[in-house]
Amino acid sequence: MSYCSAIEFMPEERKVFHKNYHDNHYGFPIHDDNELFCRLVLEINQAGLSWETILKKEMTFRKAYHNFNIKKVAAYTEKDRERLLADAGIIRNRLKVNAAIENAKTILLLQKEFGSFEKWLAHHHPKTKEEWVKLFKKTFKFTGGEIVNEFLMSIGYLPGAHAENCKIHKRVLKTKPMWLKK
Repeated sequence: MSYCSAIEFMPEERKVFHKNYHDNHYGFPIHDDNELFCRLVLEINQAGLSWETILKKEMTFRKAYHNFNIKKVAAYTEKDRERLLADAGIIRNRLKVNAAIENAKTILLLQKEFGSFEKWLAHHHPKTKEEWVKLFKKTFKFTGGEIVNEFLMSIGYLPGAHAENCKIHKRVLKTKPMWLKK
């Protein structure tokens, strides 16, 4: 068994940032709504940048966004928006900052209707990538095809996070509930 080729052939200085994410997070289901929101915000912020940039800034993102507490982010004021736009530890893009705040508000509504963000996702599973993209574009801000694809792969809803011969692939499969293996 080996790792996905992207990790296997990565220079050591870059592997430091990617290996932990690859081995312990990428493709594994997430059952905490705040962590699902975190992953969505990080994927949105990655648009146009490298994932390595986001991995390097994850801790400062967590600090800036109150550890991705959905209720706190949904209640952000204009002062909070300006604070985020001035924070060099995150991606200072007004569209991405606004998307995080608006998407937190949307998730609160989904939680009221479905019980949780995770249950909303489960309610819509299975869908094709195209169907998911259409649903996300209708529901959330700043969610294009690649963002939706990476978000859903990263939480196990779409296949492709790991090559089948990657030793982590089998670990991911063991953690998925049966209904998610469809």
